[in-house]
Amino acid sequence: MKHGRTLQELAMELDRQARTKKDYLIDTSLLSMRLEDDAPVLHFPADELSHSGILHINDIAHRQIGQSLGIPAKYYDKMRTENLELLVANVNSWFDTTPQTRMVRTLDDTARAFLSNRYRCIDNYEVAETVLPIIGAMKGASVQSCELTDRRMYIKVVSDRITAEISKGDVVQAGLVISNSEVGMGSVNVRPLIYRLVCSNGMIAEDSGVRKYHVGRANEADNVDYSIYRDETIEADDKAFLMKIEDVVKAAVTEAVFAKLVDKMRAATDARIEASAVPTVVELTSKEFGINQAESSGILGHLINGGDLSLYGLANAITRQAHDVDSYDRSTELEALGYKVMTMPCPLWKRIAAAG
Repeated sequence: MKHGRTLQELAMELDRQARTKKDYLIDTSLLSMRLEDDAPVLHFPADELSHSGILHINDIAHRQIGQSLGIPAKYYDKMRTENLELLVANVNSWFDTTPQTRMVRTLDDTARAFLSNRYRCIDNYEVAETVLPIIGAMKGASVQSCELTDRRMYIKVVSDRITAEISKGDVVQAGLVISNSEVGMGSVNVRPLIYRLVCSNGMIAEDSGVRKYHVGRANEADNVDYSIYRDETIEADDKAFLMKIEDVVKAAVTEAVFAKLVDKMRAATDARIEASAVPTVVELTSKEFGINQAESSGILGHLINGGDLSLYGLANAITRQAHDVDSYDRSTELEALGYKVMTMPCPLWKRIAAAG
């Protein structure tokens, strides 16, 4: 499992962001994209912002601007890299001719998200404030890893009170991962996690858990003005959902859930891979599950070095590769992919194994 921030560092950054970030509802006809120092920026009416009216644009907001205007991602990216003047002209034309109300989420003079006016803010601070006291009260539970990226917040918890052996000496512990995105990249999510002691790998079970999509009633803004939305204001149904998260977190690390996951892991140890087929099996699995070439090469090495030529060994090689990638977001995706690979449908596994 990849290390991120300490819990104290996470708390400090969440507090800083809660005090700094601001949200705006604005009609796009009031927005314009401009070039500043050869970089696209968003221009707001300056009197409505606490700064110059210029916002830098991160990659997430760029992608969402393109999506909201119906500009294909490949074309938008091509303009970003090859013709910024054309990008600015395209965006401003569509801002003017197809005006729509959007929520622009900002932090540190940067537009970090460009979202629907139906987006419901379930913020990281409130989620952490809800779950951390519960985790602290769980006997044997501790935060093993946590991080705050541009895309998501992650809190990964492990309990040393619920353990099992997959095979002799291969001890795993029960846990859970709580994640949330403030920028439209995913819902509040609570999922079971398995922590493998021998290699500190984490495996996230994707087929269970609870999620809350950030969609609700439309927020209103007229064509002349736009509103600042207070981050501490949570709608009644979102408060109710945070209470639901309390219940889910309390129930997530249970013997019953853990036993089902352990049974799947033990079953995967019986799905063997012929030594001569290992490179082909890794290649086909990578193509099937969206694993890139560099990651696939690393997985192949971890599988061979681990010496467990089975579906279980392959899944562990994938979660071991999660240590090696730079991005915490991608590391967490690989932890979930390890579980997906381990529990792939039997016909798919038979096809991959036979091709090798």
